[in-house]
Amino acid sequence: MAAVDSGPSVGETGVGAPSSQSSWRDVVAAYVALTKPRIIELLLVTTVPVMFLAKGGVPSLGLVLATVVGGILAAGSANTLNCVLDRDIDEVMRRTRRRPLPRHSVGPGSALVFGLVLGLVATLWLGLLVNWLSALLALAANAFYIFVYTLVLKRRTSQNIVWGGIAGCFPVVIGWTAVRDSLDWAPFALVLVVFFWTPPHTWTLAMRYRDDYAAAGVPMLPVVATERAVAWQVVAYSAATVVASLALWPMAGTGWLYPVAAAALGAVVMVEAFALVRRVARGKIGLDLRPMRFFHWSNLYLALLFVAVALDPLLLR
Repeated sequence: MAAVDSGPSVGETGVGAPSSQSSWRDVVAAYVALTKPRIIELLLVTTVPVMFLAKGGVPSLGLVLATVVGGILAAGSANTLNCVLDRDIDEVMRRTRRRPLPRHSVGPGSALVFGLVLGLVATLWLGLLVNWLSALLALAANAFYIFVYTLVLKRRTSQNIVWGGIAGCFPVVIGWTAVRDSLDWAPFALVLVVFFWTPPHTWTLAMRYRDDYAAAGVPMLPVVATERAVAWQVVAYSAATVVASLALWPMAGTGWLYPVAAAALGAVVMVEAFALVRRVARGKIGLDLRPMRFFHWSNLYLALLFVAVALDPLLLR
C-alpha cells in the first residue's frame, strides 16, 4: 500500500484542493492508498482465472481488460468507503494508522465523494463494456461489504469475517458472468473455496495484531477466544476449503491438472494449519506462535489454486 507523508490535510471539509505543502504526487498516492491496492490484487486473482474456466480456453483480451478495470474501480470504491467508515478504528491500530485518513492526508468528505464516484463509474463501466449482470453483482458486493460487514458485523460479533467474507466471493461469479452473462453451479465451488478460506486467513492476521484489534474494540475471534480455539478453527475452515476446492473437479468437469494441484496445495495448507496447532500446544505465544506463517501460505495457496483453474482449460483432456 502506498505511503504518504504527513502534513496539512487535503480537502478536510470537502472536496478541497491540495495545500501548497502537498505535491500532486502526495495527493495521488493518498487517493490510491485509500483503495487498498493489495486487497484489489487478491480479488483479481480470483476473477481472471474463472474467466478462463467459463470460456473453456482463453477469453477475449478486451473482455478481460474491461472486467479487470471494472473490478479495480468497484473494489477501490468499496475499500475507500470502508476507510471512511472505519477511520476511528484505523487511528487506533498500529497496522492501519498510516492510512491517508488517520494521517489527514485526505479529508473524510473528499474520500467519501471519491469512493462514491468510483462506485458509479465502476457500475457504468461494467454495465456498458461487460454486461449488466456483472455490474449488478459488483454493486451488490460493494453494498454487502459496506452495509452488512462494515456497518453491522465488524464491531458486533466475532463471526464478523465469516459472514462478512461473503463480499470477497463475488469476484468469482463476476468473472464467470463476464464471459457467460449467466450464472451456473460450477463457479459456486470456487465461491465456497473463497468463503471458507477467508476466516482462517484473516484470523491468523488478527492473531498477530490481537492487541490492535482489542484496543480498537473489534471483536475478532482471536480477541475473544483462546489461541487453542482459534488454531482449531483454522484447521476446520482450512479442511472445508480443501474439500470445496476438490468439488470443482466433478462440478466443472476439469481436466487432470486442477484436481492434482488442488490436492497438493490442500495438503500443504493442512500441514501448515496443524503446525499452528502444534505451536499453540507447545505453549508458544506472541511472535513465537508465528501465525503470519499460515497467513502468507494461505495467500500463496489461493493464488496457485486459481492459477490451476486458469491453466487447466488450456491443456488437452
